[in-house]
Amino acid sequence: MATTIASGLPLTIEFGGGAELLFSKKKKHEVDLPGDDWTLGRLLFWLRDNLLTERPELFMQGDTVRPGILVLVNDADWELLGEGDYKLCPRDRVLFISTLHGG
Repeated sequence: MATTIASGLPLTIEFGGGAELLFSKKKKHEVDLPGDDWTLGRLLFWLRDNLLTERPELFMQGDTVRPGILVLVNDADWELLGEGDYKLCPRDRVLFISTLHGG
């Protein structure tokens, strides 16, 4: 009889350009999400609910990232990958970079 071992989805989440200030001022987070059926859209809500420490309105707007935040998956722009519909793979590297700067 085969036994299925439940496994998570290991990801590296990184923040830059000031976005890290919203996530405990920490630029890199190694996470292991439960299950394996994750999209970038679902990840945004998980980040908001689990890692975001302040000012959620500066990270998300509606059900996506706020304008001015560049999202890269393994160095590719998420717009080329289907944005929130992209299905995450084990060991993906997701980078959020704020392009908005005060002055």
